[in-house]
Amino acid sequence: MSNTKNKTLQLVKAAMVTALYVVFTLINPLSFGAVQFRFSELFNNFAVFNKRYIWAVTLGCAIANLTSPLGIIDVIFGSLGTLLMTSLSYFLTRKMTSVPLKLATCVIICTLMSWSVALELYYVSGLPFWASYLSVGLGEFGSMAVGAILVYFLNKAIDLTK
Repeated sequence: MSNTKNKTLQLVKAAMVTALYVVFTLINPLSFGAVQFRFSELFNNFAVFNKRYIWAVTLGCAIANLTSPLGIIDVIFGSLGTLLMTSLSYFLTRKMTSVPLKLATCVIICTLMSWSVALELYYVSGLPFWASYLSVGLGEFGSMAVGAILVYFLNKAIDLTK
């Protein structure tokens, strides 16, 4: 495959993940707020396979957060949180050979990093930090864990590292 075709294919894969993240967020009424189950967070799991997905998911988050009740704060800090959690997931798992271990690590990182959303809810909406952290963290864990299972099997059918 020529270098141009390969770069185009990589861009298309990233764009598809970005678009899917946006769509999954916008069609779900529980994507925003103190009680949230943002199923689109399952795409964070892709970051353990290829760093292009770090940018794809971060861009998807930024676009989806344009509709957030928290406004520009969520666009900026929500997206930065996603960039940080997916980058950590990528860098901490890149030497691991076990796909289940990579995915489990990503689930843990993203769940623990949900403090950034709780902090936004605390400062912008005046909601209690720890209750928000628990609520958002549980939703993050649920979507990431279900997503890890789906992504595990998807990776068996389609090599996500390429």
